[in-house]
Amino acid sequence: MLVEMSAQEIRWLVSARQHISLLEKRRTTMIVSRVRLVAALFAALTPLWIMVDIAAFPREVWLPLVLARVAATIVFGMITLLAIRMHTMTDAYRVLMMLFAVPTAFFLFAYQHLAHFQLNNIQQAFATLYTFLPFVMLAGLSIFPLTLLEYFASISPLLLMQLIAGIVRLPPTDDWATFAASFWMMLLIAGVAVLAGVSQLAFIIVLVREAIRDHMTGCFSRQSGEELLELQLVNSLRNDTPLTVAFIDLDHFKQINDRFGHEAGDAALVSATAAIHKLLRLGDMFVRWGGEEFLLILPNTTSAMAQVALQRVRRAGLGLRPDGAPVTASMGIAERIQDDIDDWRVLVEKADARMYGAKQFGRDRIVGP
Repeated sequence: MLVEMSAQEIRWLVSARQHISLLEKRRTTMIVSRVRLVAALFAALTPLWIMVDIAAFPREVWLPLVLARVAATIVFGMITLLAIRMHTMTDAYRVLMMLFAVPTAFFLFAYQHLAHFQLNNIQQAFATLYTFLPFVMLAGLSIFPLTLLEYFASISPLLLMQLIAGIVRLPPTDDWATFAASFWMMLLIAGVAVLAGVSQLAFIIVLVREAIRDHMTGCFSRQSGEELLELQLVNSLRNDTPLTVAFIDLDHFKQINDRFGHEAGDAALVSATAAIHKLLRLGDMFVRWGGEEFLLILPNTTSAMAQVALQRVRRAGLGLRPDGAPVTASMGIAERIQDDIDDWRVLVEKADARMYGAKQFGRDRIVGP
């Protein structure tokens, strides 16, 4: 799968810092839904072990364990309910951290608590089952599509916890080999979990790319463009920052198809979009709205700044038609603050109307507010 991915997409496997909003949204949904599933599962299974504790240990041993299990069950239930309202990546990080904090705290408590008692062989066998909890937690990480840095941040505390637990028990010399083997097994499980989780993320990235991109031009598809624009408008309203959209329509494009065929028209589209892509900033979004119509989404950009950018595009050129004439475009600009618009559909309609104004004024020009 790595062979099919671009350099940018491979960087997305390492860090989430530059993830596009659509990828972040889909990853958030997957992480939160899986947190809810695991939390609900633990809320159902955790109290079932209470009868085992009562049957295996004397009262002074099992009572604190049972109370800890009841507390953990309540917290798992709260996480299940809390995750319903989680919709951002920050929320996903928060509930994921809570999900793994509960068994971590329970393991440290149980490990330290059981160390205070002299247990017989049968009781020691049941106590040993508690030592498998870190392995289960590490394996559970594999179901989440996390980046390498996120896995490092998640796994490091678990490995540190195992080291602390081993030091607290102060095993005699002949137990160090067992402890080292156990820690080595944790590292192996951690490696498999990272491989599984990052592979999921890579698969999601490829699927998102296939779903959101127009295959011919490399632009965002209209459906993904609408989602992007809606997210950018929410950010613009929340932070009171400018948001400009430019509606771009290639002039006399139908003539190219009619006179030279659709292959020539496709070549003109690819040439024009490639020319525009070269001049986009990081964070600008270029959407194929339909046919020869395109939408350029410019976050944190005023209409004046957009005018300068689009004039630069016009000067650079959009390629040549089959007859050697330059490809030109009519462009309309709308800006959220200047046009006093709080609906992305209205913003697009305003830019579209100005684009038609540019055509009426003679084409190959820009009309803004």
